Amino acid sequence: MLSSTLIGVVSDTHGLLRPELLQALAGVSHILHAGDVGNPEILTQLARIAPVTAIRGNIDSDIRAWGSWSSLPATEIVELAGCLIYIIHALQDLDLNPQAAGIGIVISGHSHHPSIERRHGVLYLNPGSAGPRRFHLPITCALLRLGSAQPEAEILNLL
Repeated sequence: MLSSTLIGVVSDTHGLLRPELLQALAGVSHILHAGDVGNPEILTQLARIAPVTAIRGNIDSDIRAWGSWSSLPATEIVELAGCLIYIIHALQDLDLNPQAAGIGIVISGHSHHPSIERRHGVLYLNPGSAGPRRFHLPITCALLRLGSAQPEAEILNLL
């Protein structure tokens, strides 16, 4: 039996760290935050659960005072469980061909619309927003399972 790696994926917290998010991420081995963090304390709290890879979103433009989190990049590539994952805040800013680059998963945020889609062998995952409710959109995060033949993603409703 193959073992799998469980990754927590979150975006658009906008300065709000819900206890339901912390519960949903309990037991993950890594957390990916796709921007619009809003407050560096959120990343510090998430890092108590598991290592965090985070990028900045459009509301994170003035992060000079964020201490150890002050160098959040606009995009990031991370390899977890043998899978290359590209993290970008707004999918419309994607300026590379993930399939050609050997990337297996593209994670984005920004829209607050949770989605899971496969295109040309690449998994596109938007965990939605775990922050303040926007319009009628759900409050969500995602879990990503790596280690099997195909990465698997699941959207979790937090409220």
